[in-house]
Amino acid sequence: MADKIVIVGNGMVGHRFCEALIEQGLEAEKRIIVFGGESRPAYDRVRLSSWFGEEPLDLTLQSESWYRDNGIELHLGDPVITIDRASHTVTTASGQHESYDRLVLATGSSAFIPPLPGRDRTGVFAYRTIEDLEAITSYSRTVSKVAVIGGGLLGLEAAKSCLDLGLSTTVIEMAPRLMPRQLDDKGAAVLSNAIRKLGIEVVTGVTTSAIEGDRTVTGISFRDRATLPVEMVVVSAGIVPNDALARGCGLEVGERGGIVVDDTMQTSDPAICAIGECALVGGRIYGLVAPGYEMARVVAARIAGKTATFAGSDCSTKLKLLGLDVASLGNPFDTDPDNKTVEVHDTVTGIYKKMLIDPAGEKLIGAILVGDAEAYGPLSIYVKGNKTLPEQPQSLIVRGCQGAGMAIESLEDDDIICSCNNVSFGTIRDAIEKQELRTVEGIQKCTKAGTGCGGCLPMVKAILNYELQQAGIEIDNSICEHFRYSRQDLLHIVKTKKISNFDELLAQYGRGNGCAVCKTQIGSMFSALWNDYVLDQDMLQDTNDRFLGNIQRNGTYSVIPRSPGGELTPEQLIAMGEVAREFNLYTKLTGSQRVALFGAHLEDLPKIWAILGVVGLESGHAYAKGLRMVKSCVGDSWCRMGMGPSVDFAIELEDRYKGMRSPHKLKAAVSGCARECAEVMCKDFGLIATEQGWNLYVGGNGGAYPRHADLLARDIDRETAIRFLDRYLMYYIRTADKLERTATWLLNLEGGVEKLKKVIIEDSLGICAELEAEMQHVISSQHDEWEVTVARPEQAAKFRHFVNTEGKDSVAMITVRGQSKPALWQKEYAMPEIEPEILEGPREWMNLGSAAMVPKDGGATFKFGRHQIAVFNFAHRDEWYACQNLCPHKQEMVLSRGIIGDTAGIPKVTCPMHKKSFSLKNGRGLGEDIYSIQTFQVKVEGDDLLVQLPSEENLDLLHLCDTEVPCSCFV
Repeated sequence: MADKIVIVGNGMVGHRFCEALIEQGLEAEKRIIVFGGESRPAYDRVRLSSWFGEEPLDLTLQSESWYRDNGIELHLGDPVITIDRASHTVTTASGQHESYDRLVLATGSSAFIPPLPGRDRTGVFAYRTIEDLEAITSYSRTVSKVAVIGGGLLGLEAAKSCLDLGLSTTVIEMAPRLMPRQLDDKGAAVLSNAIRKLGIEVVTGVTTSAIEGDRTVTGISFRDRATLPVEMVVVSAGIVPNDALARGCGLEVGERGGIVVDDTMQTSDPAICAIGECALVGGRIYGLVAPGYEMARVVAARIAGKTATFAGSDCSTKLKLLGLDVASLGNPFDTDPDNKTVEVHDTVTGIYKKMLIDPAGEKLIGAILVGDAEAYGPLSIYVKGNKTLPEQPQSLIVRGCQGAGMAIESLEDDDIICSCNNVSFGTIRDAIEKQELRTVEGIQKCTKAGTGCGGCLPMVKAILNYELQQAGIEIDNSICEHFRYSRQDLLHIVKTKKISNFDELLAQYGRGNGCAVCKTQIGSMFSALWNDYVLDQDMLQDTNDRFLGNIQRNGTYSVIPRSPGGELTPEQLIAMGEVAREFNLYTKLTGSQRVALFGAHLEDLPKIWAILGVVGLESGHAYAKGLRMVKSCVGDSWCRMGMGPSVDFAIELEDRYKGMRSPHKLKAAVSGCARECAEVMCKDFGLIATEQGWNLYVGGNGGAYPRHADLLARDIDRETAIRFLDRYLMYYIRTADKLERTATWLLNLEGGVEKLKKVIIEDSLGICAELEAEMQHVISSQHDEWEVTVARPEQAAKFRHFVNTEGKDSVAMITVRGQSKPALWQKEYAMPEIEPEILEGPREWMNLGSAAMVPKDGGATFKFGRHQIAVFNFAHRDEWYACQNLCPHKQEMVLSRGIIGDTAGIPKVTCPMHKKSFSLKNGRGLGEDIYSIQTFQVKVEGDDLLVQLPSEENLDLLHLCDTEVPCSCFV
């Protein structure tokens, strides 16, 4: 049993190995040391392309503090450069020497750059790391045409990223089809057509001979066709195992690379193991994350003294490529001539599904899904579990067939539900029972099922519902602890009882003081039903709706006017430019065809919107759960391919639905032809022009878990499309769960899109007239929230950071490419003690100002010397509380803008930045939060607000910003 475990590499597999060691309880008895070559902790390379998104994800798997909290020593930016097997030591680039009892190599792989003449020219990039993406983004600003070498999974993602950067993009694949390892000719043809509709050129079956140019790239030449003129080349042509360390210390490596290991992942040295893409097991390099995770599990189990071997791994995969579902399972290329095939090839909607079945017609050998991968979960179980297919196997892939899918009761404990993390049905079932889990999120956290590609999530949810039903447990859909009603039930109460005030609703149907969940949801319901001015009940609103702007990471706000159809007049553009210059705002075009101004201070927002309102610019509701935009191509106004007036229709729809509140944000699009340049398929609703009219699509999603939209109606006229959309949107508002996007809502809707067609088109529930009337009320009561706010001095006066003095909050900024941007966040801040630090010395009652400055059931910021104090008025409880204004998580001065409420009777404030909640009695973070805040006693005498505070010098000792004083917590 090893006493010191050294891990070389902190990629996804190296991180998963750390988790596996913790699951085995080894962190308590072993010293675990990790050396990573990159400067940041392990991040999710599977979702690497989301880095380019309009709302980029934080790809970090766990913060540095997570390693510390689990007793793991993490060294970043200091790669191991040599291994001394005789002395059992490693040496890093910085000269650090570390001994080991067990060494685990998780060095991963590097991008393979083909040995082409010119590959070293300026303008050639790999597509592998965040640093690569940063370099690609920077260089893309100087060029217009790019070629992506490689038509595999990552190559196609790279192509979409380049397209999103505004580049004319061509994909080059040496094989005769795209994704040759996953798709057959028909599936690849469907994928190619979809990609070409996006405007990406596809060149297959060619041999690249050189990258042309003098010092910089000017083109790519081929053996059998004309040179392709490009100014930039992105290479995603496979991987090369990082085995240099192993070669350098004499470990056995494969002829074509890779560290040779046996089925226990042991190398030719008994003290050294290798896992992930650097390991050559059974003569094979596995280039997917799921096999690497299984290797990590095997090594951790063996270190713990258990028996475990790597028996190969299923390489099924499901992903969203350029808005299209693509999945490959098992071995769809098995060449047995007696195999049977079930195939669906819909060339109209662009869907291809194929099942390869054994000669007896009983076992599923492999499958390909393009355009619709809903059957991935059940099919994967038939592939991996070697189960006997139903009598009508076509029911698994043909929509509408009786008996489609898989019955949960037919699953066995060993059936693998999540192949990414090797989680079985038995593991999920046991976790639900023993841990008393009631949510999919709980299952993900406990078992890791569904945290990889996400393809198994529908099956995980079905298992949860089945197990709870079998146990006789009613699924609790309560909106929160304060209202024991689902969102749908509560909306029905609000509607039928005609309630438009939170206090009234809480008194009759709730309990306690509310919280950030129920207040924001009920505020949204009031807006969706009555469409009143949101700031009449501003303390129900999250900071975004309370201040009519999207809060940014330094506590400032964005200003994003509406530009329907992407149209703006010269006067409007000039006004935005002048505002940006006067208020020192960062300017950017968003992915939603809008001009965004970032960095506006709270005090400046009314001034800015007063200027913009003069030229007719109104709120774009970028801060709201509602319609953000209706994107459009130029359609038949300019495009030679255009079939319909997409700009006109997009403007009409955006003007119709602007300001409408909904359970989650909505994005829409209108494309003028089937080339689909407005990206309708990844929107909550959208239309594509046809020769006969418009095709209406619903339920798409381009977020963290993308989903392809479903066709609701075909070849309809403009008036019919609007009528169906009115019904669809109001039906969604009525029936969706809290914070449920249309894609998830449609997936959870019993009967799916077919049920939706019956409700919306056939009026099967007899409610369409009601839905249309409710939407008409929302439309007829439209108002521009900023126009109303600017016209009401009492509302505009609420836009200030300090209520007891003039001045703005100071924020740290840096200059990048001539514009001001927030200083970079650290990923996490270490808070070694859960208990707040108790300050020594006396506290005195300090008069901070007028108590009337604090809104009822809300908070305000008071300046106290260099410091900021947040004070809260719980009008329901007739209680007052105070705390530091600094949220310890990301070190921003925003706590006073958070929503207050209670949990189990404990008064709390929820930070508006990342929704972390803190007790206002003792400062402790609620839930599993490791952070804490300083709280102070408050009393009100007449109109005087008195807070019991330490001296300024003692407050300095808190080091609230984790830096030497003076620090960013000071004004």
